[in-house]
Amino acid sequence: MDPIINLILFVCLGIASIVLSVLAVSAKRLMRAATYLLLVLICTAGFYLFLNYHFLAAVQVSVYAGGVVILFLFAIFLTSNENDVLRRHQAGRYLWGALAALGGIAVTTFALVKHQFIYGDNQSMVGDQEIDMKVIGEALMGTEKYQYLLPFEVLSILLLAAIIGGILIARKR
Repeated sequence: MDPIINLILFVCLGIASIVLSVLAVSAKRLMRAATYLLLVLICTAGFYLFLNYHFLAAVQVSVYAGGVVILFLFAIFLTSNENDVLRRHQAGRYLWGALAALGGIAVTTFALVKHQFIYGDNQSMVGDQEIDMKVIGEALMGTEKYQYLLPFEVLSILLLAAIIGGILIARKR
């Protein structure tokens, strides 16, 4: 694709991600905040596609946008009334939140400016290279060092506990 089109798409995706992130944390209705979060996670998948990480983009959409946000929506449906509106906080909380955001931006900018990226001059890292699916599958389902079968199973137990908790909350009504 043309580099100018890539740049325009990247800037549009970045602006959409920033605007949707702000809307997700400032929405007055909880359902809208969860919807904005879903759209932010889809924008993140778009960033992965720009990096040619197609598998990671698919995982982002299926696990986070598809699974975690749906779990959030179930929790919202089970624990809130139809017309619940989030209450406004004191101005001091907004000030502390803005200071924390500025601090995070400052630390990130400092790290980006001072860090020497090792892949800058490495020509093997340039281009359309992607990790083989067999390597990813062996890393996810292996039991050796630096393989992730145990964390995968622990996560499945955690999600099962969350689903059982949601059912218990729903039964109490």
